[in-house]
Amino acid sequence: MIGITLRGQPSLRLSGNPYLTLSALSANLRENALVSINQPIVIIPTYNEAESLRRLLPQLLELSLNILVVDDASSDGTAQVAKELGASTGRVEILERSGKLGLGSAYREGFSKALNSGFTEIIQMDADGSHRVVDLQKMLPYFTAHPEFDALIGSRWIDGGKVVHWPKHREMLSRCANFYSKVALGLDINDSTAGFRIYRAQLLNRLPLNQIESEGYAFQIEMTRAAKRAGALITEFPITFIEREIGVSKMSPRIVREALFKVTKWGIARIFGKR
Repeated sequence: MIGITLRGQPSLRLSGNPYLTLSALSANLRENALVSINQPIVIIPTYNEAESLRRLLPQLLELSLNILVVDDASSDGTAQVAKELGASTGRVEILERSGKLGLGSAYREGFSKALNSGFTEIIQMDADGSHRVVDLQKMLPYFTAHPEFDALIGSRWIDGGKVVHWPKHREMLSRCANFYSKVALGLDINDSTAGFRIYRAQLLNRLPLNQIESEGYAFQIEMTRAAKRAGALITEFPITFIEREIGVSKMSPRIVREALFKVTKWGIARIFGKR
């Protein structure tokens, strides 16, 4: 067994400790012909998603990419499941946080780690199975073939996109939220609330991530708004969104109120020309 000590990082054992810090992971990847930081990294926020991860991670690990699971102190052993499933690969990093700190902060912390480690394509993906790996397999080559785009959104509300097993009230809520965001903020995006995305590192490095404060699904809208204000070229790709089969939805009235309040505030600021 070979041990390597990286400056500022704990000792990295190449055969026996697959749970690396992202900095150590990126160093190891440069020496590993199977994976590299030139491949994408998927950031997956989790809170009590152990059973869903048992389905999702094996599918993702069949692709040439790396995985960062950001777990908010799940009580069902989500972090341990991620460790077990990634044990033989060296491509799974688990960031265990002290409590339920929110979707937005999970992505902000994940983005920061991925950018600091040199990854150039950063994917957002839900853990609950609503985002299909088969769609990701189509999105990735499309994004690679179109370097003019700074971000790609997996969209439910464009031609070819759809939702499966959603109740009508959830579909109506999503459609109305996206229509309101599009009109109020002047966005040319049909699914600005979507959480299935691929960003280029160059775009994320231009955004004031520390100023993006939303924690619920308003985070996706705020990221879309910030990217557009930074001059990003964003495109949408049709996906099939599937209602979760395991666990409980994290949607709540508080999350809806946050999104409604913030979009309205941003819309008013836009109308009156405030920065």
